[in-house]
Amino acid sequence: MDILELTLILSQRLSIITTVAFIISRMPALGRVLSRKPSAKDKLILTVVCGGLGILGTFGAVEIHGALANSRVVGVMVGGLLGGPLVGAGAGLIAGVHRYFIGGFTAFSCGLSAVVEGFLGGLIYNYWKKGLIPWHVAWLAGFIGEIVQMLIILTFAKPFSEALELVKIIAIPMITVNSIGVAIFMLIIKSAVEHQERVAAMQAKATLNITNLILPHLRQGLNENSAGKIAEIILNTLGVAAVAITDRNKILAHVGIGSDHHLAGHPLLTKATLNAIKRGEIQIANKKEEIGCSNPKCKLSSAVIVPLKKREEVIGSLKLYHDRENSITSVNLEVARGLAHIFSTQLEIVELETLARLKTEAELKSLQAQIHPHFIFNALNTIISLIRIDTLKAKDLLLNLATFLRYSLKKEKEIPLREELSYVEAYLSIEQARYRDKLTVNYFIEPSVDLDILIPPFTIQPLVENAIKHGLKTKIEGGKILIKILDNEDNIVISVEDNGVGINNPLNSLSDKGAGLGLYLVNERLKRFYGERSILNIKSFPDIGTKVTFKIPKKEVLKDVVFSYSS
Repeated sequence: MDILELTLILSQRLSIITTVAFIISRMPALGRVLSRKPSAKDKLILTVVCGGLGILGTFGAVEIHGALANSRVVGVMVGGLLGGPLVGAGAGLIAGVHRYFIGGFTAFSCGLSAVVEGFLGGLIYNYWKKGLIPWHVAWLAGFIGEIVQMLIILTFAKPFSEALELVKIIAIPMITVNSIGVAIFMLIIKSAVEHQERVAAMQAKATLNITNLILPHLRQGLNENSAGKIAEIILNTLGVAAVAITDRNKILAHVGIGSDHHLAGHPLLTKATLNAIKRGEIQIANKKEEIGCSNPKCKLSSAVIVPLKKREEVIGSLKLYHDRENSITSVNLEVARGLAHIFSTQLEIVELETLARLKTEAELKSLQAQIHPHFIFNALNTIISLIRIDTLKAKDLLLNLATFLRYSLKKEKEIPLREELSYVEAYLSIEQARYRDKLTVNYFIEPSVDLDILIPPFTIQPLVENAIKHGLKTKIEGGKILIKILDNEDNIVISVEDNGVGINNPLNSLSDKGAGLGLYLVNERLKRFYGERSILNIKSFPDIGTKVTFKIPKKEVLKDVVFSYSS
């Protein structure tokens, strides 16, 4: 057999190894190996597979003068290039021991060379830190590895003359074919990796596009109205035949093919959906029979059904349908899985936002309840005392009290700043009449301040009340309050300052057990509306006074948070 004929035979038999390479490229463990974060189990699997590939190369060998011209190096070398020295040497050991027991005057040298070449591939893996080893480096590794094998055969195979004659025949075919085989193997792996990355990119892009469109509707919770809009968005974005969303018992929305009999509000029709909800696992139906629709004219032929969960409890399902059998792609599956995760996360957020809204409403009622009883009693006493002395003054106070009571019944989540100030003025007019000359109130509002900017109700008034109640009430000579509103770039800065007795521990005032529940409730509401940057800032010194400041952003940066308080 001449060199050219041997080269052709080895090339033909190499096709078997490249087929196996394609199968290996689809192994889930390969992704973890290529990310260089494999587990011990992953490395063991790769060692055994590549060792088996080396054995396959031995079985495909051509007998030459009592020896075997083979492609064993491809498997063991690739093991080292993918998994490192231990994997390469381990694969080489498996293939080498198998070769040794076949026998022949090159049995030991061929077995040893398998281990050496696998280890050599591992050394290149350790040296190459730039990710997957490229085909040209793999080709060079295979080329050098086969030269090393020829040298090992010449060194250890006896008699030397037969070893030399063997090497003259097999050297060029094996070096040429096997180095190309290693390169082809790595090209197949690279192609598989790039395909997975493209799929991941497509999935991420599709999921991101859909997410941006459906989030506003998901914030309404999962009902027939929101589900219908969400299903339309998914249908138009993904281009599937139909999209359906269900709860545990009925269809919430079905758009696309089959919408004539898969009707919103009707009980669940398909077996696959019932299984997904019952088991809490993704169901893939590749045929009409697997979907299990009871309507014989239904054109839906394949589907992926993903259970929707909230805190691990299945609350419904998302279904992507095709009108042809076996049409569910990996992109469909991953997008459906990603969307289900978004649904679950957002629905949990909606639930938390609902609880936050209810808490805020309770806090507002708490503020109102805190203000009303004693204040109204004191206000009426003051008005009664003025009726005979100053009728006009008493009339003004009654109007201000009416304004106060009307305002306190408001349910809006936000009101204009000027309205809050009117409420504060009404409140203070009554307090000033009560304390007479002992309470002086001044306002400083920069002309550039937009008094129509929206703020949460009961934001300034509790601070003013706190200043009177805890700062000035115990001062025999009374005191002053300054309400200051400044225009500061992106924020409106509001402060309430008094010259009262001060607060011993300002930070403690922001706890629910601090000096005045009002400060705590205002601070919590500001935090939820606008974030940490708008919380109350308290500066206080004993016998000097207290200044409470907060910021209202001109632009509602945290619209998601503000939304949660809508009724």
